[in-house]
Amino acid sequence: MLLSARQLSCIRQDRVLFEQLDLQLHAGEVLQIAGKNGAGKSSLLRILAGLSDPEDGEIWYQQQPLSQSADDYADNLCFIGHLAGVQPQLTALENLAFWRACFALTPADDWVLLAQLGLAGLEDIPCQQLSAGQQRRVSLARLWLTTAQIWILDEPFTALDQSAIAALTRRMAAHCAAGGAVLLTSHQPVEVPGHPVRQLTLEYRW
Repeated sequence: MLLSARQLSCIRQDRVLFEQLDLQLHAGEVLQIAGKNGAGKSSLLRILAGLSDPEDGEIWYQQQPLSQSADDYADNLCFIGHLAGVQPQLTALENLAFWRACFALTPADDWVLLAQLGLAGLEDIPCQQLSAGQQRRVSLARLWLTTAQIWILDEPFTALDQSAIAALTRRMAAHCAAGGAVLLTSHQPVEVPGHPVRQLTLEYRW
């Protein structure tokens, strides 16, 4: 088991989004957090990523409380939020070079990767000039670079066409087959070749 949450509760603007929530994420697994808008999906992902504190409960990473393993967890986590999260003034190639430096990875032929993601011919254009779907593809290129075992992805399929969705799900399948795990939110059905997708639904609370 890579990640677990025990008795998590979350309150936003005096509204209880969820309480006493338990979950587990194992190596090789895809876990989809489902629910209506406002049910607390993004809030839950931010808590699990260590970006927000729960009202109550505790998160464990590899059988240790996150309070005792935060640095190791951060090194083994790739979080991509609902926004694209790219540097808008940089080109796609420059964004990838920046991420390679952050991950301490050696330079490589990122033209090939961007072409695989449907961005051929757009490599040298500032990301602020790209469409929302193209910016999302640049953002998701991190999943081809990172060595992190745990991926937490907030609506990764937003603004993607069918070819990009297929490429992303194939990448998720390869990641899980290598012992990784994916926790994501999505308003659409998620199918990852060769790996069943377990679903946890958050109920909307008034």
